Formats: sequence, structure tokens, C-alpha cells
Amino acid sequence: MHTGYINPALRQLRDQQVRFSPREKKIEQVDAAERLLAELDPKRVYTYEYLCYRITNYRPESYPDMRISGEEAAHDLRLFVEDLSDAAEVPARDAGEEVLTVDDLSRRFQVSTKTISRWRRQGLVSRRFVFDGRKRVGFLLSSVQRFVDRNQEKVRRGMSFSQLTEEERRGIIERARRLALAGGCPAEVTKRLSRHTGRSIETIRYTLKQFDRDHPELAIFPDNSGPIRDETKRKIYQQYRRGEAIEILAKRFCRTRSSIYRIINEMRARRIFELPLEYIPNDWFATIRTEKQEREILGPAPPGDVVLKKPKLPSGLPPYLASLYEVPLLNREQEVHLFRKMNYLKYRASKLREQLDPARPKARLMDQIEASHDASVAVKNEIISANLRLVVSIAKRHVGPMESFFELVSDGNISLIRAVEKFDFARGNKFSTYASWAIMKNFARTIPDEHRHRDRFRTSQAEMFVATEDARSDQYEQEAAQVQRESQVERILSRLDERERKIIISRFGLDRGHEPATLKQVGTEMGITKERVRQLEARSLSKLRRAAKEEMIEPPGN
Repeated sequence: MHTGYINPALRQLRDQQVRFSPREKKIEQVDAAERLLAELDPKRVYTYEYLCYRITNYRPESYPDMRISGEEAAHDLRLFVEDLSDAAEVPARDAGEEVLTVDDLSRRFQVSTKTISRWRRQGLVSRRFVFDGRKRVGFLLSSVQRFVDRNQEKVRRGMSFSQLTEEERRGIIERARRLALAGGCPAEVTKRLSRHTGRSIETIRYTLKQFDRDHPELAIFPDNSGPIRDETKRKIYQQYRRGEAIEILAKRFCRTRSSIYRIINEMRARRIFELPLEYIPNDWFATIRTEKQEREILGPAPPGDVVLKKPKLPSGLPPYLASLYEVPLLNREQEVHLFRKMNYLKYRASKLREQLDPARPKARLMDQIEASHDASVAVKNEIISANLRLVVSIAKRHVGPMESFFELVSDGNISLIRAVEKFDFARGNKFSTYASWAIMKNFARTIPDEHRHRDRFRTSQAEMFVATEDARSDQYEQEAAQVQRESQVERILSRLDERERKIIISRFGLDRGHEPATLKQVGTEMGITKERVRQLEARSLSKLRRAAKEEMIEPPGN
């Protein structure tokens, strides 16, 4: 909604109609306001009563003595038409006549979008319509024709001023291509061409945009003429989550700040739709209506039982497993509270996610979903921590000469996590009973499988294999380590700009199939001196060291 109303009475009228008028009435009042606009004389003075009656068909009791100049009334009525049409949410195809966008109008009259904006301030009435699910400014063909009939000289002058010759157009395109190949972003190239040619930024931007649209195979900015790729969106979102500022991302990826915000919200919404929000349903959750009821569920757990002495530790436990016995066990009331809290948080996040529109995600709604999910994970971890010693005690009972105690603990931890996710607190059972059954069931299945696997590959020289250490390298382990190293290198290289990245890749042969290049070779390829390459390399290596330290990446051999 517009905030630039001159007269508070007309702004108040806008607020009333937006809030209380039905959709059909809004459309009628928009048409009435536009008819009134066409009749206003800027030099006359009108009463508010007259203006309100012409728009709404009723005479107001408020502001009986208010007088408004025709010029101020015209200004506010143009805003009124756009705001009320915005609230009516009329699809462009249902307007009853042809609707032109700003770009359509710009092409039709061969003027820049800035000229269209100027015409709007000078009396061209615009409305807001829904185009393919998105609200955008549009112009009824009848409104455009009315403006042209009343402002023929103004339109003719705008067309003659903004029209480019074919020679000028070719010059702009050729120079833009050279600047783009040198690494210029669309915004930067547009500003430089505007200063060079004396044309407006809007005229240059429209010329380049139209050329890229008409000649996609020769596009000057191919990555910016169409939808941004998912890979690029992921990079933007990853770098944003690492703390990169919006301004830096906009400059690095040659995008506007608003488009960067849209990409971040889109990727954030995708991540939210992938969150594991499965919960154990309970009819009681749907009865929660008040904040007081929620506080009871989401508050702290009841106090635990008084522990008179420390639990006895099993013999032979390593220190990091012995520390599990320092976490107090949960009593029955605490168990019920924590499981109810965890599942309610997931339930609430799941219901909020159903309201999330992936095409237009709202940041506030995503904040609420993420907050509920994070809180549920924290409660889940609290339950797991209090029951880890159960895994250790069951593993000690199942360990034998052919089983590794630590492998059993690892398998048991996985079973414990699954049990926490599947446990229904409303049935009245103790969680330790349910978890013990789940862990032992998993051991009963995995231990015989492991025995069969070992029996299949048993040899008569088993003692020799036990006694002799196998010093051969593990191929899978090497491949996994290589993938990890490549991922780490790619992550810190993303901190460099395009030129620095190219220098480092060329100098150290990071591109597959290419040998490391000398300073002179890199300089020749990039069109700069050998000394400049050396300076940029030193600066880039310094950046990479800082990035590696921030990412906590250890150098090879450490």
C-alpha cells in the first residue's frame, strides 16, 4: 500500500474500503475513481464530501468542511486506484479488456520504463493485476488511450527523445559485449554505457534486455536473461548461511539485492519442506488453543528424583562412555513431559509448514517453523542423552568373542534414536522398556548376520590374519578422503572473486587435465603482467588461509 497520500481523509477512505468493502464493490469503486480522475480540473477546489460521494455513492459525515485542490485530489486518487485494485486481486485475464504491463507499454511507444514512470506521475492511471500468480502494475488499454488523447504532444516528445538509431543500438550492444567479457556485471555495464552515450540507464537496460531476449544464442548476459540455475541458488544460500552480506552476494553473482533475498527465501523454503517433521499423533494436540496451554506443554520438565549416591560404573569403560553415567535418568513424569513436548513441537511445525507457500514463502512463518523444529531436536537430544547408558548396559550383555563392543554400542545408539522417534507416550509404557526391546531386537538380527558373514569367509589360517597387520591402503577410504578434500577446496575457493579463483586454479593445476601454469602463462591468458599475477596470487593465498582457518580445515599431513 502507498504511504505518500497528501490528504489524510482520502488515505482514511482507502483504509476503510480496503478493509471492509467486498471484492465486487472494490472493483466498482476503482472504476468510479478513475472516471472521476478524468474529470478533475487541477485549478479547481473540491469538497471531500463530493469526492467521496463520486467514488462510494454515499455522503460522509466526517470532514464536512474539508476542501481539496484538484491537483492534490488527482495525486491521491491515482494512489487510491492502485491500492484498491491491489486489494481486489483481479487477474489480468478477467479485466474485461487488454491489460498492458510496463514492458508492453515501453515497447509499444518505444520509450524507456523511466518515461512510463514519469507518465504515471503526470496522469497515466495504473492498477495492480495478478499476472501468473504475481501482482504487478498494469494499464487498461482504455486508460492508456485516454492519457494519449489528452497528452499527444507529451507522448510524441517522449517517443522522439528516447528512440535510438540502429547505429546507436549496435554501438551499445558491441560495447556492452566487450565490457561483459571483461567481467562486468549488468548493473555496472549499464551505468558505464549510460555515462558514455548520454542515454538514461533505463534506455540502456531495456536495449540490452530486448537484445538478449530476441537473440538468446548471442545473449550478452545469458545467465541473467533467464531463470537462475539451482546450482547457483545453492551456492548463494550456502554463502549466506556462512555469514556473507547481501550486498557482497549481489555483487558477486551480478544480481539485485531483491533477487538475492528472493533466492535465499526460496532455498530456505526448500530446506524447510525437507525437514523430518514426522510425529506421533495425539488427539490432545488439536485441543491446544491458548498460550497458557502451550506454556504448560513447552515449559521445563518436572524436577527429577533425588539421587543419594552416584551410580556404579561398569568396569572397563573408557572415560567418554563413563561420562554417560553423569547424566541423570528420567523419571516417569519427566519422560511423559519431554515426549509430549517433542511431538507437539513437531506437530506445530508440521501444521505451520502446511501454510507455507513455496512460490512466495514468508520469512516470519519460516522463522516459526525452524524455531519449532530446532526446539524439538533439542528435546530429542535431551531424551537420548538420558538413555545412552541403557545402550551400554545392553551391549555389554550381548558382547562376545566375535563381536566388537564399540560396534554394538554404535548400532544400539541408532536403535535408540529410532525408538525415541517412534515411542508413543500416550500408551502409558515406560520408554526404557520400549527402547530395550528395540535395541535387543536389532542385536538379535545383526549379530547372526555378522556371524554368517564371517563363517562364509573363514579360512584355515585365521590365526595368521589376526597376527599379521594388514598395511594395505583402503581404496574406498582413499576415494572418500579425496572427495572430502575436493569439497573443502571448492568451499574455500568460493571465497575468492572470479579473477582470483581463475589464477589459483591455473597456477596450481586444480582443473582436471591441466598442468600448473607459470606466472607468465597466466598473465598472457588474462591480459595482465606477470608481476600483477604474482600480487593477485599472494593476496588470494592469504584469503584462502583465512578461509581454511574459519572452516577448520586441517592441512594435509596434520
